[in-house]
Amino acid sequence: MAIRTPNSRTPRARPAASRHSTAPARGGRRLGGRARTVGALAAVASLLALTGCGKADMTKQSSPYANVSGAKTVTLSVQSWVGAQGNVAVAKYLLEHELGYRVDTVQVDEVPAWDALSQGRVDAILEDWGHPEQEQRYVEEKKTIARGGDLGVQGHIGWWVPKYFADAHPDVTDWKNLNKYAHRLRTAESGRKGQLLDGSPSYVTHDKALVKNLGLDYQVVFAGSEAAQITQIKQFAKQKKPFLTYWYEPQWLFNEVPMVEVKLPEYTEECATRGTEDPASVDCAYPTTSLQKYLNADFADKGGDAARFLRKFHWSKEHQNDVSEMIASQGLSADEAAERWVRANPEVWKRWLP
Repeated sequence: MAIRTPNSRTPRARPAASRHSTAPARGGRRLGGRARTVGALAAVASLLALTGCGKADMTKQSSPYANVSGAKTVTLSVQSWVGAQGNVAVAKYLLEHELGYRVDTVQVDEVPAWDALSQGRVDAILEDWGHPEQEQRYVEEKKTIARGGDLGVQGHIGWWVPKYFADAHPDVTDWKNLNKYAHRLRTAESGRKGQLLDGSPSYVTHDKALVKNLGLDYQVVFAGSEAAQITQIKQFAKQKKPFLTYWYEPQWLFNEVPMVEVKLPEYTEECATRGTEDPASVDCAYPTTSLQKYLNADFADKGGDAARFLRKFHWSKEHQNDVSEMIASQGLSADEAAERWVRANPEVWKRWLP
């Protein structure tokens, strides 16, 4: 998912989860491009081999097809959380089937993806949860990245408990009462403290700072990925066990496991500014963020119909969740989910076409 930080575009707080780090974020991403040479094909094989073993440094890799003069191609970054994968799947399907482009996707973590976008290894990021430092550097100062507009989805990161636990213990939804329930939320991983379940260590979150600064008797435990976190949440819910988890909206899992947000100290600009300077000082809630799209500046200027289409790509939380659930819960591939959604929603996506 994803970054999700305490700063929004007014410093965003995902999911990094700024999916927050928050964001998505919420994460990882992808790169891609196109060319028609034997050498390029060999490079593709090499890139796939590196990506498959998980050891490629994607901040230094790009699609072997990228930046080919005259090639009708688009390279999209895709983050690791499923909502962002849904954005890319639908954009890719329409670019290929309606506008005749070849689309490559490359996965790279949230902050390195900004570097890749600035350098032209990626043409677009379709879901950003707020990275103020990167915005200042690349959008305002270097002008190598251009704003692509709102995605149309409001992102919010927070701490959540299952509804069945909140119904039985209504006061658990106030952070001031969390220590009262710490003994109920212990796990083998958290030891004598309550467990606060987080997702991927790559998400930019402030949970450790919040636990310390709010004096909470909890241990942040990383599931390892969004998928692993979902598996853990489902297991708790199946057994009706209480849990406290870092989570975010939009997210299809709420359809299967209803959760209630724990009220943290109110988010303020003062807290966000202080947190930007010293992340260890954060002691307030994550903000609600209008998720943003960003384009490589050259692509924004010369990307033709593809750039115009991506600027106009704008959908709702419900639409994103529809695609996400097909991928994550129903077992469809991203391409299959995108095709099914496109066939069912022509009145939405036809507005995006240039």
